[in-house]
Amino acid sequence: MRLEEYWGVGPKTRETLVEELGRERAIRAIESGDVRALADAGLARGRATRILRRATGGDGMEALATSDARSAYKELLDLAVEHAVTQRAADRIRVLTPLVSRDEMERRLEDVLAARDAWRDLPDDDRESVLSAYDRYDERDGSELAAVEAAIALLEAGVDSGPFAAIADLERDRLEEAAEALAALEGNRGRVASGADGELDRLRDALGAVEDMDANALELIEELRSGGVRDVDQFREAFEDHLLDETNVTIDRVRDAMATDATDATDFVGATLRTLRSDLTAAIDEREETVAAELEAALEESRETVDRAVEAVDEIALHLSLARFALAYDCTRPTFVDGEEAAVSVVEARNLSLSTRDAEDVQPITYALGDHDVTDVPGGLEPGSEDEDGPGVPGRERVAVLTGANSGGKTTLLETLCQVVLLATMGLPVPAERAEVTPVDSLVFHRRHASFNAGVLESTLRSVVPPLSSDGRTLMLVDEFEAITEPGSAADLLHGLVTLTVDRDALGVFVTHLADDLEPLPPEARVDGIFAEGLNPDLELLVDYQPRFDTVGRSTPEFIVSRLVANATDRGERVGFETLAEAVGNEVVQRTLADARWNE
Repeated sequence: MRLEEYWGVGPKTRETLVEELGRERAIRAIESGDVRALADAGLARGRATRILRRATGGDGMEALATSDARSAYKELLDLAVEHAVTQRAADRIRVLTPLVSRDEMERRLEDVLAARDAWRDLPDDDRESVLSAYDRYDERDGSELAAVEAAIALLEAGVDSGPFAAIADLERDRLEEAAEALAALEGNRGRVASGADGELDRLRDALGAVEDMDANALELIEELRSGGVRDVDQFREAFEDHLLDETNVTIDRVRDAMATDATDATDFVGATLRTLRSDLTAAIDEREETVAAELEAALEESRETVDRAVEAVDEIALHLSLARFALAYDCTRPTFVDGEEAAVSVVEARNLSLSTRDAEDVQPITYALGDHDVTDVPGGLEPGSEDEDGPGVPGRERVAVLTGANSGGKTTLLETLCQVVLLATMGLPVPAERAEVTPVDSLVFHRRHASFNAGVLESTLRSVVPPLSSDGRTLMLVDEFEAITEPGSAADLLHGLVTLTVDRDALGVFVTHLADDLEPLPPEARVDGIFAEGLNPDLELLVDYQPRFDTVGRSTPEFIVSRLVANATDRGERVGFETLAEAVGNEVVQRTLADARWNE
């Protein structure tokens, strides 16, 4: 395959990759999703990530039909990366994409959930051992030696079952032999590391001592003479003793190196040391070649074990990272709904972006579209209840119009549904007590964009309508479409979008403040509402974020105006806000203020 056939690889990128990696290695790096290899070759990490996403999961990326869907996808990856145990695992998480095969989704789910359960059940000491092993792995840049040492550390920690089973049948002795060989050879630029062979270390030490003597030859001569040396034979004998004492060189090697035709002491010492340096250098090269050959042979015998260790440690790191992410957000296994049926339902779902900031204040939400199995709303009413203030039970309509209070969590609900669907189709657990998901061919997520011009309207319609017009299952999550054009036209266009979604048997939630203007909706669509319940003693808006099904929600501006009236410190401002209070119903505003103060 030609490099240019990969998405995002043009002539300049191909030239860079071939020059730095070579064609075959560059292809292997792309096919294996190796972000680091491409980044080390000179590509910006973000560009490398985009290339690899398309190369390893292009079909899945096509399901992200809008820029907002792609942004939501990247936000999820950023959250997951925070729990990566290695840099390599972080890179692999960044190139995860939605999957198109149900079997692939299930396989990844099984792996991640098994890792989650195993990690959750590990004692704290074992967790620390595992994380320390992977810290050392990162410190050594994920090399073969780092992987082998990590495998040994995992075996020492006793974590060899569940997701760690891949290392359970690796031979500990073989791993330790391989670690010794790799430590001696890896990263030493063709040299055998010190400590690998005693004889080689002895020769190197001897050469170092001889080089030191040669650098200080005149001082050595004076030292020998000051010892009472009176003639040539005594000088020769003293020099020989000094060499034997200081260099640990054999006497035969020393005597063979002694100069025989020197004209004076300086010439004698210099010539002897030069010969000895040359002899030792040759001996070191010969010994190093022998030792390197022995180490490489030992490493070759352990090659299969090393390769398995590298792969196992890498896979464990990925699944462990995703497991830590799932545990951090209390994620569970989603149920996939296939065939003619279609559903997106969540019970007690939590928005991940909110959970990172103030998890204790996040109200879990239950919501459902399509052929779901949600029969009650936790904390709500029993099925069949006549109480109009309760949320009721979601019907089986595939399309819903969501209405309600300002700052009522409508956008957050859309984001939560988007997160659940994305995570499920990536084969990952989801932040809900229960969830049902129909994998979709197109995910249309449209956030509110307050830009009132024809260009934004046209670009929005170009992004949200084509997925509905093509074959395949589509999920529409559209937030305040009316923000991009005038109210009358917006209501007509939104009504058309809802109708088209129904006609195409798609799933969809449309957030709007124009529910009354959309009547009559197709009978296959319902209207749900979120309600503000008043102000607390601090005059903060109280909202029940759980939607009430088949009920139109209200924006409740009287609560906002009540707060403005109460908080106004300038007399003129207060008069202005009181005028607005009369417009929305002064009696309602006063009652709201009285209720808030009564509760103080």
